[in-house]
Amino acid sequence: MIQTVVKRDGRIVGYNEEKIKAAIRKAMLTTDLGEDEGLIQKITDRIGMGGDEQMTVEGIQDRVEIELMKSARKDVAKRYIAYRDQRSIARRAKTRDIFIEIIEAKNNDITRENANMNTDSPAGMMMKFASETTKPFVDDYLLSAEAKQAVKNNYIHIHDKDYYPTKSLTCVQHPLDKILRRGFTAGHGESRPAKRIETASVIACISLETAQNEMHGGQAIPAFDFYLAPFVRSSFIEEVKTIEALSGEDLADMYDMELDDYTHKSLEGLHGRERYLQHAINKTVGRVHQAMEAFIHNMNTIHSRGGNQVVFSSINYGTDTSAEGRCVIRELLHSTMEGVGNGATAIFPIQIWKKKRGVNYEPDDRNYDLYKLACKVTARRFFPNFLNLDATFNQTDEWKADDPKRYIHEVATMGCRTRVFENRYGAKTSIGRGNLSFTTINIVRLAIEVMNICDKEERIRRFFESLDHILDVTARQLNDRFNFQKSALAKQFPLVMSTLWNGSDTLGPNDTIESVINQGTLGIGFIGLAECLIALTGKHHGESEEAQALGLKIVSHMRSRANEFSEKYAHNYSILATPAEGLAGRFTKRDRKSFGEIKGVTDKDYYTNSNHVPVYYHCSPRHKAKVEAPYHALTGGGHIFYVELDGDATHNEEAIMQIVDMMDKYNMGYGSVNHNRNHCPGCGYENADSSMTHCPKCGSKFETIQRITGYLVGTTERWNSGKLAELHDRVTHK
Repeated sequence: MIQTVVKRDGRIVGYNEEKIKAAIRKAMLTTDLGEDEGLIQKITDRIGMGGDEQMTVEGIQDRVEIELMKSARKDVAKRYIAYRDQRSIARRAKTRDIFIEIIEAKNNDITRENANMNTDSPAGMMMKFASETTKPFVDDYLLSAEAKQAVKNNYIHIHDKDYYPTKSLTCVQHPLDKILRRGFTAGHGESRPAKRIETASVIACISLETAQNEMHGGQAIPAFDFYLAPFVRSSFIEEVKTIEALSGEDLADMYDMELDDYTHKSLEGLHGRERYLQHAINKTVGRVHQAMEAFIHNMNTIHSRGGNQVVFSSINYGTDTSAEGRCVIRELLHSTMEGVGNGATAIFPIQIWKKKRGVNYEPDDRNYDLYKLACKVTARRFFPNFLNLDATFNQTDEWKADDPKRYIHEVATMGCRTRVFENRYGAKTSIGRGNLSFTTINIVRLAIEVMNICDKEERIRRFFESLDHILDVTARQLNDRFNFQKSALAKQFPLVMSTLWNGSDTLGPNDTIESVINQGTLGIGFIGLAECLIALTGKHHGESEEAQALGLKIVSHMRSRANEFSEKYAHNYSILATPAEGLAGRFTKRDRKSFGEIKGVTDKDYYTNSNHVPVYYHCSPRHKAKVEAPYHALTGGGHIFYVELDGDATHNEEAIMQIVDMMDKYNMGYGSVNHNRNHCPGCGYENADSSMTHCPKCGSKFETIQRITGYLVGTTERWNSGKLAELHDRVTHK
């Protein structure tokens, strides 16, 4: 006898025979003979009494078809079958509509969810087909009822939900030195250990590309300069040996000669050993430059995933003060300044300068000259961004200036903003670790739901009550996903879980990743603090001290709860200032549909990213810094500070240095500078005139570099409507 029914969404409900009767009756009423209550009851009794204790909806409907076909009313059976088919088609109609939009290469928020992906290409279309059909499977079979309801009601967004069934992790900071020393196997091929700078550069690319196919987020190298420095020296030794072979002289004492720097100089006036030494240095510098050129070119052309999508790559550098490390940094910056192709700005890798007092920030620091060069490059090429190692929350007592491996104790970040450093279950480091998954809370909706409560204290109390509930739901959902991820086998991630992830070298191919996965973080993100505060207080934190105080109270509370979750579930929970791209408009559209257009809240096509001052708000860079800075210490999962510069920044590296100075003064962790830069793909001409769309020299349409969430794009044609609206509203900070 049937007792319970498993519905299509996975819910289990009590058996109700009236639903069977209604379906048969509906089919009978479309026939010439009409309904037959006796037959309806007879079939219903047979199914109810003869079925299993628990059956699926589809199983019950199959039994109805069989009973109707056995009866004298074959006409009803045909109508019932046709009705089932129509219902099935109707349930699939949304998927069909989405597929048609993908097939016809329509420009909408589904096909333009990721500005770095070309969904018009065959590979991109296949990726979107898979993505849009996988998400409903996750909803129906992998999410808890409360998590599914929270998503449905627009309270949370589960990032990379289409990758959920793969058990993949989000991102990792590559311990590239291990690969360069040992080599690695990728697919059928095998990479030997590197011996020279060119090989090291290529292996760095292959490592990033291979891992990208095993993960659903970005790839980063935490100490690019330190890792590649040894191969500058080995390449220098090769050049010395070449001179020995040509000259017949013994120059072995030069192999390990201490060099202050690798600087290209003219050979004019130099003789003998002095000439040989400078020639070897010049040749080495040339090789390093070419290796850096190749690295940047490869990271902008090698497609790693569907959608003609290049690796979402980042590199951190700036603190290696050795002659070899300085050579890597200098030539990387020179290559970045030159651009790719016909002088275009390289989109990837996202470059991050690690700023540190005593190393590269003050005039007497060893790498200060390279810091000035970095600012000059940023003024033209947007990169590098700046990571403040001097921020109180980015420091560790383990860092020592004379430690040749001090980079182990330096925080590194992913270019979009993801940060991993603190660790309850291992060493405090960024290397070999990353984010496991993250989910963003729509704090704006929570505020809208209580904004009409007149009593201010009660309004705020109710908001925090709702926030606590959604935080609990989010923590449980992330824990559920963790438990699903940890059951993956190491062999499912051949590079990540053999070489890159901390502790992975202890795993066999058929071991689960459970013993090492807790090195990563679970991110609880938030979006729209500005709109949330407007709903609660009438103003955002950029224009009101009262709103700022409440904003800090909200994010501090989230941070405190994340600490509680870390203890309760034994994970590294962190709070993330979400880098919303597609989400920026998705939350807003659904809230506007539910609550209507609310001034300052739902009257735009986007919510403001995380804790940022709204892009439309006119203020100085210093004011923006003072408002946003306190949130950096609270968002250990990642954060970023932006300044929009006015005019042509190309010859104004001092403006960039002033922004870094503000980061230092206000204890900010990570920041970048935006400015307008037009590039002509036809003749290479550039200018900063935001009103121009075409090149005045050859008439070609300009490519205008823009930053979307932390990475750059050379065209806004792949931006979704929410981010396009935000871009239109951006004002410069003066």
